[in-house]
Amino acid sequence: MRVVVLGLGNILLRDEGVGVRVVEALAARYILPAEVEAVDGGTAGMELLNTLAGCDHLLICDAVQTGAPPATVIELANAEVPAFFQTTRFSPHQLGLADVLATLALTGEAPRTVTLVGVVPLDLDLGIDLSPEIAAVVDMATERLAAELRELGLALPPRPARSAARPAALPQ
Repeated sequence: MRVVVLGLGNILLRDEGVGVRVVEALAARYILPAEVEAVDGGTAGMELLNTLAGCDHLLICDAVQTGAPPATVIELANAEVPAFFQTTRFSPHQLGLADVLATLALTGEAPRTVTLVGVVPLDLDLGIDLSPEIAAVVDMATERLAAELRELGLALPPRPARSAARPAALPQ
């Protein structure tokens, strides 16, 4: 089994980068098994074709406009995902992902399952930090992705906490 966890978004436009930040949080919080590849897809489109070709399960995290209030976390599965990106995209990379998924379907290399964990953004102005409202739901979105991986039967042991203590001085 091969699983790709794909974070999408432009990290220079504050909340537009939430998908990348959530996938970073997942990789920082858990030891991902060898079957799982965490990918910073940024704003890529067709460049993702080889990365996604032949994966069994694709989990995507991205900023999405749904009409719901900012900081709402949504989840869509399978046929809902390409349909959503074709009808409600607000970012060029979402069109690119829709094209990638369509191409993979045509070549017989489409994932068996596709899940989107989306976060409704608040602030799309220039800046590298998420707005406080969106930063507050990163944990929730991260845990949604982790739950999807566990449902696939994958173990996600937590990474050991880094000690704040200073290392002992080296002997001279």
